[in-house]
Amino acid sequence: MTVAPTAVVRPDVSFGEGAMVEDFVRIGGPPAATTIGEGALIRSGTVIYGGVAIGRNLRTGHHAVIRAGSRIGDDVIIGSLSIVDGDAQIGNSVSIQSNVYIPPGTVIGDYCFLGPCCVLTNDRAMASHVRGITPSDRPLVGPQIGAGARIGANATILPGVTVGDEAVVGAGAVVTKDIPRGQIAVGNPARVVGAVRLEEYHPMNRRRS
Repeated sequence: MTVAPTAVVRPDVSFGEGAMVEDFVRIGGPPAATTIGEGALIRSGTVIYGGVAIGRNLRTGHHAVIRAGSRIGDDVIIGSLSIVDGDAQIGNSVSIQSNVYIPPGTVIGDYCFLGPCCVLTNDRAMASHVRGITPSDRPLVGPQIGAGARIGANATILPGVTVGDEAVVGAGAVVTKDIPRGQIAVGNPARVVGAVRLEEYHPMNRRRS
């Protein structure tokens, strides 16, 4: 394990073998311990809060943020300036490109791709806790992204929407309602315009079809 001298790693953080932590990284702190699996590469400026659990072979870009309560699987990429804003679940072999926002309550399945600058949301009424629209003790509901789904650059996914397994969301789309499994949706509001060919499914999902 290698930790740069300018990095700040709290004592309650544990790493697997071969982890590399670059300059000006901050990891750990309240509310709980953080665990990061073997082979992690955490690039400069990244902040990982306490109470995070991450599997093997994490790769972050620069200045990524992963907040408390997030659960992240193996072989995940989180690009530069992307934010996992706590209490999110991310599966294995997920590629999150730069400048992506993932809110609390989001679930992302295995083998997903989230293109640059796409935004997932969890508060349909906007500031609903502050305004009393939604009780403060009721969690906000993020999107559910199925295994193998692909979301294009600058797309926006509204709260509580399900993007089915192997579905494709086109660049710049605004997804206001569920996208069925294996369907292609484009536009604002997004509409289904076709189906993903079986040969374009992730190999693991293709075997299950």
